[in-house]
Amino acid sequence: MAERGVQLDHATIARWVLRYAPVLNERIRSQMRRPNRSWRVDETYVRVAGQWTYLYRAIDSAGNTIDFLLSPKRDLTAAKDFLRLAVLQAGERPRVINVDGHPAYPSALDQLKEAGELGQTCRCRRAPYLNNLLEQDHRFVKKRVVASQWFRSVDGGLSTIAGYEAMNIVRKGQIHGCPRPMFSAKRSS
Repeated sequence: MAERGVQLDHATIARWVLRYAPVLNERIRSQMRRPNRSWRVDETYVRVAGQWTYLYRAIDSAGNTIDFLLSPKRDLTAAKDFLRLAVLQAGERPRVINVDGHPAYPSALDQLKEAGELGQTCRCRRAPYLNNLLEQDHRFVKKRVVASQWFRSVDGGLSTIAGYEAMNIVRKGQIHGCPRPMFSAKRSS
């Protein structure tokens, strides 16, 4: 905005984020490529209204974002709600879900299998090293969350994280018609 000679207060941009990030996220989600059937699921924590809350996130084995959920608790109910939401968002049932050592995931998967929301052949693989890709993907969201000095409300946190995730999806090239980024192993100095 400064390049164009427009002076704005940072609060104006914050209001734009709260207003337009969910709209952007919704439009981007309708244009996303389908994820593959090998998922990585994990949670991290963020501060919302002075309380630590859990940000559940899922990506596929190629690093493509599937979905996220902000929850005040890290328990069986939250894990089950998140997995149900991720299956609905992906539009396809996973073949395998890689999780860390959190004991709620195997129980949540068993309950979703019994309810018919997951296929009976879906495996729950507890291998923390397989979630390294997801742990690295948390960085992009957490870096922006910390820079925004956390959140004052749950609604504001959800809206803002939706915008961060939407821009992360675009950056990864997950949108139909957008080329996937080519990352070079060799960096120029």
